[in-house]
Amino acid sequence: MKPGIRRLMEDLRGARVLVVHPRDAEGDALIDQLKRIGCNVRGLWPPPAEIPRDVDTVFHFVEAAETPDFTASATDDGPTFVAIIDYENPTVLKRLLDSNAHGVVNKPIRPFGILSSLVLARSAHGYARRLQGKVQKLEETLKARRDVDKAVKILVALKKIGETEAYELIRQQATQKRLSMAQIATTIIGAQEVLGGLGLMDGND
Repeated sequence: MKPGIRRLMEDLRGARVLVVHPRDAEGDALIDQLKRIGCNVRGLWPPPAEIPRDVDTVFHFVEAAETPDFTASATDDGPTFVAIIDYENPTVLKRLLDSNAHGVVNKPIRPFGILSSLVLARSAHGYARRLQGKVQKLEETLKARRDVDKAVKILVALKKIGETEAYELIRQQATQKRLSMAQIATTIIGAQEVLGGLGLMDGND
């Protein structure tokens, strides 16, 4: 077995899985198969008002009827979400799309295919979280750059110096205080806004 596959299988063992499905033959078959895979599984029906915080994967039956019971949905910081459907009518498909599910299991539920659905769903969720993390980091970087540029302009107007010198002043302060340039810039911007609001700072003087 390749190392990547081995790590994947080890990750599944002990996964905390919640099955939100009526306790019938199909629900029991799903729970039994997940246990054979090595997951720590529990079943729950009717659907809870909130998904417990101690689960990392949810298999949730999407009912055809429009009811307020369908509360689970996939989120960046939530568990992997696998929808279970038995119809493909417009109502079910809309609820499926609204759930942002990472995977789908069709009824009638059979043991074959559960492992593949679980692996693909967890992989999709992991990729989405990594992508969201990169996007958030990029947004933070862009904001930091905008703040530094704004602080540079404030110093240029206030001290009558060039942009290069203003940038160097911010860099020196960051080094001396062991802070990031973005933190220093935020302080400068905050001070300018407070003093400007009090009429004590005017970059045009």
